Amino acid sequence: MPVAEASRSAAPRAAAARAGRGFRPEVQGLRALAVLMVVSYHVWFGRVSGGVDVFLLISAFLLALSFLRKVESGRPLDLVQHWLHQFKRLLPAVVVVILVTLAASYLMIPRSRWHDIIEQSWASLFYVQNWVLASNAVDYYADDHSLASPLQHFWSLSVQGQVFILWPLLFLASSVLARRYRLKFRGVVLVAFGALFACSLGFSIWETSTHQAYAYFDTRARLWEFAFGTLLALALPFVRLPRFLRILAGWVGVIAMLGGGFLLDVEGQFPGYVALWPLVAAALVIIAGRTGSRLAADRFLSSGPLVRMGDLSYALYLWHWPVLVLALVWRDRPTPGVFGGLLVIAVSLVLAYLTMRFVEQPLRALTWADRRRRRAALVLLACVGLVVVPLSAWQHDLRVQADRLAAGADLNSPGARIFQPGYEDRSDPDAPLNPAADLAAQDYVSVLTPCEGRFVTDAPALQGIACAVIVDQERPERTIVAVGNSHVQQWLAAMKPLAEQNNWALVALIKGGCQFVAPSDEVAPDCVERNAQAFDYISGLRPDVVFTTGTYSIVDPPHELLPGGFSETVADLAREDIPVVAVRDNPRFPRDMMECVEEHGRDAPDCNPPVDESLDTSAVSPIERMAELAPGVATMDLNDYICFAGVCPAVIGNTRVYLDDNHLTASFARTLSSFFYDQFMDVTGW
Repeated sequence: MPVAEASRSAAPRAAAARAGRGFRPEVQGLRALAVLMVVSYHVWFGRVSGGVDVFLLISAFLLALSFLRKVESGRPLDLVQHWLHQFKRLLPAVVVVILVTLAASYLMIPRSRWHDIIEQSWASLFYVQNWVLASNAVDYYADDHSLASPLQHFWSLSVQGQVFILWPLLFLASSVLARRYRLKFRGVVLVAFGALFACSLGFSIWETSTHQAYAYFDTRARLWEFAFGTLLALALPFVRLPRFLRILAGWVGVIAMLGGGFLLDVEGQFPGYVALWPLVAAALVIIAGRTGSRLAADRFLSSGPLVRMGDLSYALYLWHWPVLVLALVWRDRPTPGVFGGLLVIAVSLVLAYLTMRFVEQPLRALTWADRRRRRAALVLLACVGLVVVPLSAWQHDLRVQADRLAAGADLNSPGARIFQPGYEDRSDPDAPLNPAADLAAQDYVSVLTPCEGRFVTDAPALQGIACAVIVDQERPERTIVAVGNSHVQQWLAAMKPLAEQNNWALVALIKGGCQFVAPSDEVAPDCVERNAQAFDYISGLRPDVVFTTGTYSIVDPPHELLPGGFSETVADLAREDIPVVAVRDNPRFPRDMMECVEEHGRDAPDCNPPVDESLDTSAVSPIERMAELAPGVATMDLNDYICFAGVCPAVIGNTRVYLDDNHLTASFARTLSSFFYDQFMDVTGW
């Protein structure tokens, strides 16, 4: 057959094949509308549209229809073959996007962000990205997308991939139960997925109200959305609406879907019950179905451009986010603007088409691989290998460099030790900065050892890493509790070696963003709860001293604040005869100091801002004023070793001082140990 004739006949054959599978063009158009919402909201509005939730529903809806047809027609549920076929369709495009993103990240993105990108590449490849983002408490709503990971959007694909494994198992279990007890298959499915819907929705509402940043990525808080799609597939044959109501339902669904991202408080309430909005909107469109009316929404959704866009939706979703992030990094801007956004979308569309045309379609049509399981498995292994080999090599190279750097750190990266009397600089002038840029963001003190034994607590707010044993001793001479926010945690790097050398036990009660102060209108409710339970814990433990921060640094003048409620907390502990040592906070900056060094070099003025633009330089320092307001508190101030000679440098003694715009690296904090020890021993009288 001539090539032209073959191409002309391909479209009718494809249409016929789709019709045979029960293809619904309005659902494909709905998928297209959802991806266009996701892309446009991300590019121009910096908001969550609800389009991803529509994707989840459609995936479950179509998956349920497929399994219902299989079981009721008597075909076997070959789950292994199903999974191999499913991931053979999905994984190749993922591999292409990851590989291109890795190459672009190597060339364009600061080295300080490589570690996260490598970690998320592994997670994206194996469909666990959502759990990585949840554990890292990623801010999905951050305004500056240039600082986001170019692979962050893989969270939804990871959730979907996990469901693609779980759902067939649930259908198989329902089929076995129905046969074993001679029940109606659809009835068993209804009970199983109805129960899953209710449990997951209840869990989602609870977790969203208590830990929304985690809930957003939590598979358990999303299962009800897939269950909703499955229940819709079950209910659809029994829904009979008059034509005019179907027309109305279709348009109500489309309009509600398009406007939900602007009308809903997605930042504070997704994915709890509020996510019902986009799901119900999409369900109305699906229930409306094919009305045959020129005025109906399905006429619009079934149009050729939208159906073709539906074919591109998967690849477009894969490409739009890395293209957006890389474009913003390249232009050094937080948002793309109108014309920049159009260019991002145009490039994403081109890449999506090329991926569909030369990757997705050829591999989906690879009947050779579908004839044998091991052939399909080989295709999947080859896809995985294409990412694993270069990613492992890159990771290994970075690890070797980091090990070499760590081996010479004592000599070549003295950090604050340069301030010691009689210090003699014998370092290599060409030695790289410590820690390595790709590891600096992770150069922080671990608080992963939960309180156990004599330090155990059943306080809900202190469970997990919120109460951690940093140093344990069999018979400690002293016990210290470090309590407060992440700026208390950073000082653990200086305190840990001192505790180990002096037979001190060191326990940390850390919660990011929560200073240890009495309740007030300015203190978040979860911090109030943590602080109350921390106070009770300290009262019961009766440590020799409590260590915390006594001031709070800010970027804008006056650069340092005295936190309200601190004096009350000190007084309350004094009544318990528990002394308090408070350290002055270190400065915060308007930019990431580690990335500043990467971009401009350690000697650039931006990376060495004047001290009066970073700290309160009044004659009486904030920590001294706090001592006057909170009688009995002992105070420490180590900022003379962090800011000196009129500036607050990003690098001291060949060591990176900051891992971001305000947190000290553990490497630098450790070099402050001797100065910390002198002040600490002096103020405690030990």
